[in-house]
Amino acid sequence: MTVSVAFFAMMAISAALVAGFFGALHPAFDSFAHFRAHFAVLMALCALPLLATSFRLQAAAALLFAVAAFATTSNELPFPRLWPVQAAYEAKLGDQAVYRLLQMNLRFNNPTPEKVLSLIGRTQPDVITLDEVSGMWTEKLGLLSSAYPYRILCPYPNGVFGVALLSRRPFAAGTEPRCDPRGAMAIATVDFGGTGVDVAAIHLSWPWPFEQSWQIGELAEPLTSLGETAIMAGDCNAVPWSAAIRRVASLGGLTVMPSAGPTWLHLKLPDFLRFAGLPIDQVFSKGAILIHSASKLESTGSDHLPVMVEFSLRPEAPKPVDERETATASVVQPGKARS
Repeated sequence: MTVSVAFFAMMAISAALVAGFFGALHPAFDSFAHFRAHFAVLMALCALPLLATSFRLQAAAALLFAVAAFATTSNELPFPRLWPVQAAYEAKLGDQAVYRLLQMNLRFNNPTPEKVLSLIGRTQPDVITLDEVSGMWTEKLGLLSSAYPYRILCPYPNGVFGVALLSRRPFAAGTEPRCDPRGAMAIATVDFGGTGVDVAAIHLSWPWPFEQSWQIGELAEPLTSLGETAIMAGDCNAVPWSAAIRRVASLGGLTVMPSAGPTWLHLKLPDFLRFAGLPIDQVFSKGAILIHSASKLESTGSDHLPVMVEFSLRPEAPKPVDERETATASVVQPGKARS
């Protein structure tokens, strides 16, 4: 009886695991992809004791599939990427200016907002992308107005899930920050040492059967409007190997930063189980953005951990020299000295 239960459990989990690889066909399948690592571990646990039974061949096949599936969720294993939008960290160069972006899901009813303000004050990032900016946070964020005078807050229709973007660096001259109509995305062109970079904050809804897939379609216009050089961060409620993230990246012409690891864990679970959480806070970039690192910071009362990202701008390539202009400039005309 126990063997039969383990076998049927293994087969049921394998069906869910397989479904997750077909997320591009329907968002219902993609919902399974978010739990791919969990399903892979559970299937392996079911398969291991079956190796000593008459189901040993099926168990061995399931075990191999579980290992292969788990490998697609890891940034650390030396396997080829199965999601080509994934980027790699870039090494720092000695003469490059390094900037910092802080991504935070504030939690709309966070009982300890002072921890958020303290973290920002201690880390002093250049730009901050914020999610779940509810009405209570409007006043709290006002306390940062002197340190972060350049800002845009985009309210969500329900007054809970808005986004915001704060910057200590000025917005580029002649540009205006903007929100998408439903307050799920904020975009501003920030001046980083004379170079304008589109910085965006995004907050996606929950996966199917909720409105995430529909919402990504609604955000197609602001995503495609991002400039040639851009960096975007937010709580995407989707893991980096999901079809949803591939779709967002494709619409914006973006690449996905290597995951900082599980950032979300249910508030009622102890933090030592964070390894079993979900990596759903994503950072995207394109153009001259060089992302050097990403690290999770301490909890500030939200069910998400903050993520600090360090990045630089790729130096502009020298303009090609026009040989004809060079030859003309080098000619010494009679009676004139060479410049």
